[in-house]
Amino acid sequence: MFSRVSILIPCYNAERWICQAIKSALNQTYSDKEVIVLDDGSTDKSLEIIKNFGNKIYWESTSNQGGNVARNRLIQLSTGKWLQYLDADDYLLPNKVEKQINFIAKVPQADVIYSPSLFEYHRDGKSWQEFLPIPAPHDPWILLARWYLPQTGSPLWRKQAILDVGGWKDDQHCCQEHELYLRLLMARKRFEYFPESGSIYRQWSESTVCKRNITEIHYQRLAIEEKIEHYLETRGELTQLRRNAINQARFECARMIWLYNKQWATEVISQIHRNSSNFMPSGKAAPVIYRFAYKLFGFNMAEKLAQYKRNANIK
Repeated sequence: MFSRVSILIPCYNAERWICQAIKSALNQTYSDKEVIVLDDGSTDKSLEIIKNFGNKIYWESTSNQGGNVARNRLIQLSTGKWLQYLDADDYLLPNKVEKQINFIAKVPQADVIYSPSLFEYHRDGKSWQEFLPIPAPHDPWILLARWYLPQTGSPLWRKQAILDVGGWKDDQHCCQEHELYLRLLMARKRFEYFPESGSIYRQWSESTVCKRNITEIHYQRLAIEEKIEHYLETRGELTQLRRNAINQARFECARMIWLYNKQWATEVISQIHRNSSNFMPSGKAAPVIYRFAYKLFGFNMAEKLAQYKRNANIK
């Protein structure tokens, strides 16, 4: 038997988007649902817009305490067995919840149903969408290490699974879903991949939580990589594929860190080679010429050559 789904929308200063977010929740084709909105101390017209929906939704307003505090309060307000989180500047396709709920019948022990997202970009008065696939293998440990597990609105979450691990971490200001994914995996919660996309993730501002402090983002991501590695190693589950994924993620962080903190970047690369002396980067972050320089001269020289190429605008 299908279960109620609680669609939970935390909102802070999202007057431009909140109406569409709520409408996309109300318009879900899955009938057994409730829509709950928490205004997290907005100073714009968000709360006024929320109130206009009347008794179609349940809403609450609090002082500004941050996204994860709001998400935890929304859990407390919810009555559903399954949770659909929806950030106030994103929206859902009409059959998103129904399709994922139907899929649960095939995997009744699942705790997280995760799917690809559609990214919607807004720049210079134009908007366009891009499908962001989740590549195989669909090993959630590898996907978490590579930062391929999707943003908050893509999964359908079993409420009890989140409660079992203590909810969202109140003081986690970035990498919030990744930190939660880690605790769910460490608690042996079951992740299942559903290939159809139903969530729209807007990319419209450089001042959002996930982009505001790049140093903190890199620090938190590398901390999560460290915890993944330690947990899997202590359990004898650190396969070569998983180790490779962790090291590739560290390398990609190091490339970005090198632009503003060369010493830290070098330390990250040294950590990789202490664990895997034969590590060689791959993928788009390491084009053929870069890999050649990395192999011959090392990370710092490869980065200096890459910087020279950028400065000279060499294609």
